[in-house]
Amino acid sequence: MYSLAEIQRRTRKPLDAWWTVLLVDPVAGRLVRFAARYRWITPNRLTALAAVVGLGAAACFAGQSRGWLVLGAVLFHLGFVADCVAGRIARLRGGGSLFGAWFDFMFDRVRAVLCALALMGGQYRRTGETVFVWLAALVIALDLLRYLNAGQMSRIRAVMRADPGYPTGERAGRDRVTAWLRRRRIRVHLVSGVEFEMFVFVVAPLTGWIAGVTLTAGALLAAFEVRLVVLLWQATRRHAAWTAARRPLVAR
Repeated sequence: MYSLAEIQRRTRKPLDAWWTVLLVDPVAGRLVRFAARYRWITPNRLTALAAVVGLGAAACFAGQSRGWLVLGAVLFHLGFVADCVAGRIARLRGGGSLFGAWFDFMFDRVRAVLCALALMGGQYRRTGETVFVWLAALVIALDLLRYLNAGQMSRIRAVMRADPGYPTGERAGRDRVTAWLRRRRIRVHLVSGVEFEMFVFVVAPLTGWIAGVTLTAGALLAAFEVRLVVLLWQATRRHAAWTAARRPLVAR
């Protein structure tokens, strides 16, 4: 039997989205402790459960009415919790399957697309306002673009880190806010894909401010993604300067 402290130590990420740290981790750790007792509770089965719950959320969003929106928001968050528990169970047991990793990635993308179409499509049918058609396209585009951007940036950083002797320590500012966030395991990247989806598919349906919350979340996500691109550009310039400085030494 694992203790809660051991589960937290072995399965929590060093840094994570603030939504996950504050609203999911306190519950997920206890769920992992319970699920770890039963070998039949596997990461793949939990991911499949999250997929079913996510589809249920999309169906509720299509219902249009206030009650269906609230139920859809609750189901979406529960699906996210199940997905997080699946990842933590995999880390606790030494890693999940390759197929599970593929399924988890693909399900996340499909869930976001279906929920965006259901939520915004339902509001379009209810109001007849074409702004919801554009919002559906905006949510899908931003979600896909930030995943493409994250993957490409990870590859570029991996190339830079692969150079022998290249300093890999972070250059990010160590101000008080950054230090405060890191002590609490919260990423400085405050509006990531997690927060974006939670605001669009949880906060917006709960409050009823679909358009306003979605536009605000989209603008914040875009701003933080631009920040990441700027940081990457600065890192590539430092890498280029470091490479140029090494060439005379290598030539000797």
